[in-house]
Amino acid sequence: MSDEREKLGTRLGFLLLSAGCAIGCGNVWKFPWMVGQYGGGAFVVLYLVCLVVLGLPVMTMEFAIGRAAQKSPVHMYQALEKKGQKWHWHGYASLFGNIALMAFYTVVTGWMIYYFVRFLGGKTAGLSFVGMITDPKVNVTYLAVACVICFAVLSVGLQGGLERVTKPMMILLFVLMVGLAIHSATLRGASEGLSFYLKPDFSKITSRVVVGAMNQAFFTLSIGMGSMAIFGSYVNKDQSLLGESRNVIILDTIVALLAGFIMFPACSSFGLEVNAGPSLLFDTMATVFTRMSSGRLWGSLFFLFMVFAAMSTMLAVCENIVAMVRDLTKWGRMKASVICGVGVFLIALTTALGYSRLNFHPFGPGSAWLDFWDFIVSNNILPLGSLVFALFCCNKIGWGWEGFKTEANLGRGIKVEDWMKPIFRFVVPVCIIIIYVIGIVAFF
Repeated sequence: MSDEREKLGTRLGFLLLSAGCAIGCGNVWKFPWMVGQYGGGAFVVLYLVCLVVLGLPVMTMEFAIGRAAQKSPVHMYQALEKKGQKWHWHGYASLFGNIALMAFYTVVTGWMIYYFVRFLGGKTAGLSFVGMITDPKVNVTYLAVACVICFAVLSVGLQGGLERVTKPMMILLFVLMVGLAIHSATLRGASEGLSFYLKPDFSKITSRVVVGAMNQAFFTLSIGMGSMAIFGSYVNKDQSLLGESRNVIILDTIVALLAGFIMFPACSSFGLEVNAGPSLLFDTMATVFTRMSSGRLWGSLFFLFMVFAAMSTMLAVCENIVAMVRDLTKWGRMKASVICGVGVFLIALTTALGYSRLNFHPFGPGSAWLDFWDFIVSNNILPLGSLVFALFCCNKIGWGWEGFKTEANLGRGIKVEDWMKPIFRFVVPVCIIIIYVIGIVAFF
């Protein structure tokens, strides 16, 4: 393996790749059903607050660590920590977190591809979420399809594969979403869905809603496990990182909000419930399209954009896995991509077969492997990893505020100012700890 680190070719490539890592099932699948289950507009407001107060600082810190170290998460702390410190243990936890995320995310991506294929072929009769997840053949087949596509792209290279595929895919994703949102807004009865989505009822805010908003903010931004640090290590120092983090979060938030503008008006127009949970995207929206004029066309476009959103994150996170494995083993990109692809596929079989052959109920009846992996990642790895970044960047026992600020402020754009230090050093970690503890207590 060459010692020269690969670089992204353009700033647009960096922004779209980072946004692609953030934009995914968390925006287009998880965000809408959490809005539906957690009371609508009030959850949206809390989610936006968490993005600004917690997400923006953590993403800036994660980018800064990656860019300063010029290494993947498994080796980036060694380049910045003081002799004898153990911050690099989080690097190995990051590798586990990325693998744990792909243990269920790859399966969900396969579900998106399956629904797209069914709508494209006009074979929607009998299509159901439960029928799909309990069919081992469907799950394993489309998991394999998702893994082959992803790791084939990664094996080509950073600029020639990942950047070249992601840029047009993300641009097309935005175009599709805007078109679908406009179409949903013009449906008869759409106003009721928009009211539920945009009009907050703050009486519905509970500790469970607050915890859900924070976890969703971290999940949708993919922060806390090094997924953003790896792209920081691939970018030059022409732009300051607070401004770049802001841009990524804006793109991510636009997609999440557009997903709501697509789903909630459509659900109200056809009299369907919005609190269906994980099946909202599949059963509810599939029903909408089967009842809609030109439903096959709109359904195909809808699930095509879902495939693009899911695949953008899968590509970004699997690139992180490949990069970490390459740093540990010194393998070439092709070898690492093949071995990592096989490994991710085998681990993801737990989720793919979790509703049929591999029965496992970690949190009682109705729970499965997907819930287990999601709990590991969303409830633990992401918030605790974000806490580690905050402590490392803002304290003398780690990298320290001055080292972080100097790196973050290199280049043109918005700068990290000293008046922000109390937010980064105290507000962010204290909020994470409080909400994390409340969430764990409430979960069990």
